[in-house]
Amino acid sequence: MDRTTDLNPHEPHIARMYDYYLGGKDHYQADAEAAEKVLQALPEVRLAAQENRGFIHRATRHLAGEIGVRQFLDIGTGIPTEPNLHQVAQEQAPDARIVYVDNDPMVLAHARALMVGTPEGRTDYIHADATEPQEILDAARETLDFTEPIALSLIGLLHFVPGAYEVTATLVNALPSGSYVAMSHLTADFDPEGIAATVKVYEERGLYCHPRNRDEIARFFDGMELLEPGVVPIHRWRAPIDPPKSMDAKVPGYAAVGRKP
Repeated sequence: MDRTTDLNPHEPHIARMYDYYLGGKDHYQADAEAAEKVLQALPEVRLAAQENRGFIHRATRHLAGEIGVRQFLDIGTGIPTEPNLHQVAQEQAPDARIVYVDNDPMVLAHARALMVGTPEGRTDYIHADATEPQEILDAARETLDFTEPIALSLIGLLHFVPGAYEVTATLVNALPSGSYVAMSHLTADFDPEGIAATVKVYEERGLYCHPRNRDEIARFFDGMELLEPGVVPIHRWRAPIDPPKSMDAKVPGYAAVGRKP
């Protein structure tokens, strides 16, 4: 499906709002205005975005370096920020293969930067929507070998995806045994009022946003083996230094990595 004409600078987009949180330059006024409304509800949202990045870096290093995964499927890639997932993975394993997926035409415009990897490995980009997982899987097969383990990254994505459980099940069912799922997800467990106000900002702009509690997030991993430390606040997943308890409300999300038996 051709989505290259979907770019509308007058309507905020999740990927461009996230770019704003991270201090990037690839967004429009509508994205900045919506992001500022979120910042009023969650003043530490920039910290949360940075911790999301930190989690995927730690998870990718572990999967590529310690476990030996050589294939990665990253859905909801967002606008590139250094280091990108393929840079982290290929630093550990130069022959790693990475497929990025996003539905924002601005991410498509940056796809060349995402595809500059090592000579030994391979990187590719699919312009597709997370709500159409079979389309993603069909396209990913051109780069990834679905007879070998794949690490599926769903970072800060599923709370923006209608039918998230069904989408995830379709993706995981297609993965071979020994594959992994790395996920972070928004929650209202630590700051109900701030998250409620945040959801309102998104919904008023026609953007779906559905936070989940810890048990609901753990449900995504039904039938999988959770890596230690399980489903924990994003900044606590194998952090090099144990963060203070007060940080939980500032980073309102959970993270986990699971292995498909």
